Amino acid sequence: MHTFQPYPMNMLEFNPFQKIGSEWAAVTAEADGKANAMTVSWGGVGVMWGKNVATIYIRDSRYTKELIDASDTFSINFFEDDHMHSTLNYLGKVSGHNEDKIAGARLHINHMTGTPFLDEAKFVILCKKLSATRITADQFIDPTIADKWYADGDMHTMYIGEITDVLAR
Repeated sequence: MHTFQPYPMNMLEFNPFQKIGSEWAAVTAEADGKANAMTVSWGGVGVMWGKNVATIYIRDSRYTKELIDASDTFSINFFEDDHMHSTLNYLGKVSGHNEDKIAGARLHINHMTGTPFLDEAKFVILCKKLSATRITADQFIDPTIADKWYADGDMHTMYIGEITDVLAR
């Protein structure tokens, strides 16, 4: 296992458009001794309810959603190595319902204060779940969003998590 150190949030230099939208990240959750990770490219960081928060969006069909719903915490894992893009692609395409994706991706689960994260990550945001809001088509002001992104009806749930720790190695 790698050694991770707490990283002061007030020193964080983080471009969410680059890190989440372009480079992608992996969300990790664990419940009843089962851990899973999936790739995310939608999300953000900011302030909500007077707390530093991260927001992620998980489709109804994803196994990781079941684990996040059953747990109090999740992590957002970032990688610096370009070769990890193929691993993130794998985590996004293969279902944890069908196989152990962590083992299949040759990754390992580590824990900090009970929250699972990927040991191979370079930078990790640990979150305590504050809110889960299912997105429905009737909420869209722009009706083209439903047709473009949800034609199959597989909607997202928006999770807001309080950032409890930031880790780096």
